[in-house]
Amino acid sequence: MTKKIHGSCTTILVGKKASIDGSTIISRNDDGHEALDPQRFVVVTPETQPRNYESVISKVNVKLPDNPLSYTSIPNAILTNGTWPTAGINSENVAMSATETITTNPRVLGADPFVAGGIGEEDLVTLVLPYIHSAREGVKRLGELLEEYGTYEPNGIAFSDKDEVWWLETIGGHHWAAKKIPDDAYVVAPNRMNIDEFDFDSEETMASVDLKEMINKYHLNPDFDKINLRHIFGSSSIKDTVYNNPRTWYGQKFFNPDNTNDPMDQDQPFICHANRKISIEDVKYVLSSHFENTKYDVYGSGTDEEKTLFRPIGINRNHNVHILQIRNDVPAELAGVHWLAFGANTFNTVVPFYAKVNDTPASFKDADGTFNLNNMYWLSCTTALLGDTDYDFYVDMRNSYELEAMSNYHRIQNDTDKNFNDKEHDIDKYLEEANQKLADEALKLQTKLLGDMVIAGSEKMKLRYNLND
Repeated sequence: MTKKIHGSCTTILVGKKASIDGSTIISRNDDGHEALDPQRFVVVTPETQPRNYESVISKVNVKLPDNPLSYTSIPNAILTNGTWPTAGINSENVAMSATETITTNPRVLGADPFVAGGIGEEDLVTLVLPYIHSAREGVKRLGELLEEYGTYEPNGIAFSDKDEVWWLETIGGHHWAAKKIPDDAYVVAPNRMNIDEFDFDSEETMASVDLKEMINKYHLNPDFDKINLRHIFGSSSIKDTVYNNPRTWYGQKFFNPDNTNDPMDQDQPFICHANRKISIEDVKYVLSSHFENTKYDVYGSGTDEEKTLFRPIGINRNHNVHILQIRNDVPAELAGVHWLAFGANTFNTVVPFYAKVNDTPASFKDADGTFNLNNMYWLSCTTALLGDTDYDFYVDMRNSYELEAMSNYHRIQNDTDKNFNDKEHDIDKYLEEANQKLADEALKLQTKLLGDMVIAGSEKMKLRYNLND
C-alpha cells in the first residue's frame, strides 16, 4: 500500500474559558515528510460531497448519508494520493482537524493489529465533518467508523463546537479513546499518544466499548494503581525525547513561564492551565516557534549540537497552519472563523476567513504544482525560503509585516461583525466579500514583505565588489 504521510504535525486546543474572547479553538500545523506540497482552501458544498466514498490509499469503500452539510476544507492541490481535507468548519459551526499522527507500541498492535484496508488521515474529514452537529457527535461518529472499518495508522483528531473541545486518539486497528478538554484548559499535542489520566466512568470521556477489557485481557497497564492511556497505549522512546516532548515543553513554557519541566521529560502533562487568557496570536506564535530565547533555537546562538538536538514546531515541512475558532459573542452566521496560513510558519500570518460561505478567494483556492507568486501557498513558501537564508537580518521586517497584517485583518473582521445584519444582507455574499478583502490584504502585504526582503537582501549578496566605475 503506497502511503503519503502528513505525519509531523503539532496541535493546540483551547477551551472557551481559557481563550481571551470566550471562543473554542482547535489548531494544528499540517506538516509532511516533504518540504513542499501545495495546499488549497475550498468549500465543499452538499452537491460536491461524495455519496459513495473510495479511499485512494486503502481502497476502502464507505457509503455516506445523503444529507451532508457544507464545510471548509484544506485539500491537497495534487490529488495523486487522495484529497486529504486536513481540517474545516461545517455549516453548523462544528470544527474538525485530522490528524495528528501519534505513536503506539508492539503490545497494543499484538492485541489489535492495524487494518490495511481501513480508514486513515486521507479520509477522516470527508467521512465525518459533513454529518455532525456537535463535537460530541463527531467523536461518536468517528468512533463508530473506526470500529466498523478499522484504521491502518495511529492518529489524534480534534473536534469543537461553541461550547466543547474534544480530543480523540485511535488505538490499534479498531479501538479509540476521547477526552473533553476542560473549558478553562489548553493542550499542546505533538506526534505521540497524548491522553494521560483517564476515567472510564466520566461524562467527559468516551471510548470503544471493550477498551477496558482489552487492557485487562492483554495485561497492557504498566502502572500499579491508575489508568494512564499514554503509558498503556503509547510510546516512551528516545525519539520522543528529541522529536515530540520538546515541542510540548516549549508550548507549555510559553503559556506557563514558571514551568520547570525538562524538555525531554516523557510525562509532560496533557491538560494544562495557562497563566493568562490565550489569544489567536499566542496560538500562532507557538505553532511557528523554533525554540526562541533558548539554546535550542535553530536560528539562535547555541552550539551546532544544541541547535539541531530538537525538532522545532515551525519547520520547513509546514504545509499549512489552521486555527479553527468558534466564537460565542457574535451571531451564529459569524461564529465560525477558519484562520489559515500556508507554508513554513516563520514568515506568514494567519488570515481569519469566515466559514459560512459557498466559495473562497482565488489566491487561496487555486494553487497547483506550478510556481505562481499570485498564489498564497507559493508566495508564503518563497518568503519563508528567503527568510531562512538570514533570519536575524530579515526578522524585523517579518515582525513589522506581522503587526500591520494582523492589525488590518482584525480591523476588517471587526467592521464585518459590526455591520452585519441578517435581515439586510445576503449572508453568503456579504461574508464572501469580507473574505475577499482579507485575501487581498494578505496577498498585498505578503508580496510587499517579499519585495522588501529582496531589496534589502540584494545589498548583502556575496557576488559583489566594493569599487564602482
